[in-house]
Amino acid sequence: MSQKLLKEAFISNLNGTSLLEISIGLILVPLCIACRGLLLILYNLRNGRPLRSRKYHLLLDFTVLVVPFVLGCTILSPVLPLLPITIGAFCAGLFYKIYNRRNHYIRTPPKQILHDFLKTSLEPDYIPSITVFRVFVNMLTAINILAVDFPQYPRRYAKTETYGTGAMDFGVGAFIFGNALVCPEVRQKTGVVQSKFSCLARQLSSVWPLVFLGLGRLISVKAVEYHEHFSEYGVHWNFFFTLAIVRMTASLLLTVFPTNKSWIVAMILAVFYQLILDTTHLKMFVLYGSDGKDTRVGFLNANREGVFSLYGYLAIYMASVQVGLHLLKKRTLVKDWIEVICFFLLIVFILFIFLHLSQVYVDPVSRRMANLSFCIWIVAQCLTFLICFLVTDLILVFTKLLVNGSRVPCCWNFTQPPNTNTKHDSEPTSIKRERKWLSICIINAIDKNQLAFFLLANVMTGMVNMMIDTIHSNTSFTLFVLHLYMFTNCLIMYILHAKNIILKYW
Repeated sequence: MSQKLLKEAFISNLNGTSLLEISIGLILVPLCIACRGLLLILYNLRNGRPLRSRKYHLLLDFTVLVVPFVLGCTILSPVLPLLPITIGAFCAGLFYKIYNRRNHYIRTPPKQILHDFLKTSLEPDYIPSITVFRVFVNMLTAINILAVDFPQYPRRYAKTETYGTGAMDFGVGAFIFGNALVCPEVRQKTGVVQSKFSCLARQLSSVWPLVFLGLGRLISVKAVEYHEHFSEYGVHWNFFFTLAIVRMTASLLLTVFPTNKSWIVAMILAVFYQLILDTTHLKMFVLYGSDGKDTRVGFLNANREGVFSLYGYLAIYMASVQVGLHLLKKRTLVKDWIEVICFFLLIVFILFIFLHLSQVYVDPVSRRMANLSFCIWIVAQCLTFLICFLVTDLILVFTKLLVNGSRVPCCWNFTQPPNTNTKHDSEPTSIKRERKWLSICIINAIDKNQLAFFLLANVMTGMVNMMIDTIHSNTSFTLFVLHLYMFTNCLIMYILHAKNIILKYW
C-alpha cells in the first residue's frame, strides 16, 4: 500500500469518543489560563513588580498554555482525567498562597472582600473570554491537525466517519461558532443607525481571501497528491469554502431577519434540515451517493458532505450570533457577569437535555451531515467552554483585587473598585499606555493574526507530512516534532505581534 493510501486509512473509519472525555479535555484550557494568571500575580506579589520580559513571557505561555495540550493528546491521554485534577489542585495552592500574602484587603474579612468584588466595575468594551475562546479553538486545531497523523494520538479523538463525537469534530463546529461571535452584525455599535447592507458589504470584503485560500489548498493538495479524507468534505471541497459560504449566507439572512432573532432562524434551519434528512433520500445520498455505492461522479456526488453540511454549520453560526449579541450588551459590574454565567448555564442544561432526546429519538451526532444533534452538541459545548472562560476571568479579577499592581494579559481590568474615590493600584493609570504591555502574550499575538496562524499551521502540517513518515514515528520523536512545530508557529506570531505586523489587507 502506498504512503498516501496508508495515511488515508489511518484517519478513516473512526467512531469518536464520549462527550465526557471531550469535556474533560476542554476543561484543561481555562485551568491552564488560570494557572498562568495566578503565576503572574504571585510573581508580582513576591517581586513588587509585574513580569515584563518578553522572553520569559513567551516561555511561560508556551509551557503553561501549549505543552499541556500536546501532552494531553499524546502520551498523557490514557490518564486525561488526572490532568485537570492536578492543574486544578496546583491553581488552588497558588490562590491560597496569594490570599494569605495579599497586600490589599489585608485585615478585611472575606465577606467584605466578596461584597466589594461583586460591586467591582470592569472594562465595558472588552470581553477577554471571546478572544481566548477564538484563540484556543485555533490553537487546539493547530495541535490536532498534525498530531492526528502520529500513532501516539488516540484514534478516538480524530474526526468520526459517520456518527460519533470526536475532539476534532468539535473543533470544526467551534471554529464556525467563534467566527460568528465577532461577525459585523454582532459588533455593530448600539445606537448607531447603519444600513443592513453595510454588514453584508463588510462580510463580502472579508470572505474573498477564504475563497482564494480554499482554491489554493485544493490545487496544492491535488498537485502533491497529499492524503485526503473524502468523507470529511468531499473531493474538491474544504473548510475554507464552508466558512466563506456560511459567513456570506448568514449576512444575507440577517439583512432579512432581525439580528436579535437569529436564534429562531438557527432553530428553524437545524430542525428543517433534519426533517429533510429523515423524510427524503437526502441522508442516504450524503452517506452513500446517488448510486448507493459511494460514487463520486459529478460535482454534487463528489462534494455532497461539504455542500449539504452547510445547513448545519449555518444554524450553528446563527445561534452564535445570538450568543455574541448577549455577551456584548453593556455591562460593568462583576455581579452582572455572574448573572450572564447563570443564564448560560441554564441554556446549556436545556441544550444537553435536547441533545439526549435528539440522539435517542432522532439521529446520533454526525459531523459528516452536520445534523440536528451535531448542531445542538456544538452550541452546548461551546457555551460550556465560554462559561469556563468567564468564570476563570472573574477568578483572576478577584485575585488581582488582593494584590496591588498585578497585571495579567488578556484578562479583565477593573476601572473602579467599590467604595473608593481613586483608582485601585491594580488598574493602570493610563489604559492606553499600559495596553501595549498587557498585550505581551501568545493569546494576543495569535488573536492579531488568526487567519495567518491557521494558514501557517496547515502549511507546516503539510510540510511535516511530506518530509516525515509520521505513522511509524516513535514517541520521543513525535513529541519533539509536535513541540517544535507549535513553538515555531507561536514564535512567528509572537514576533509579528511584537513588531505590530498584521497580515490582513482586507
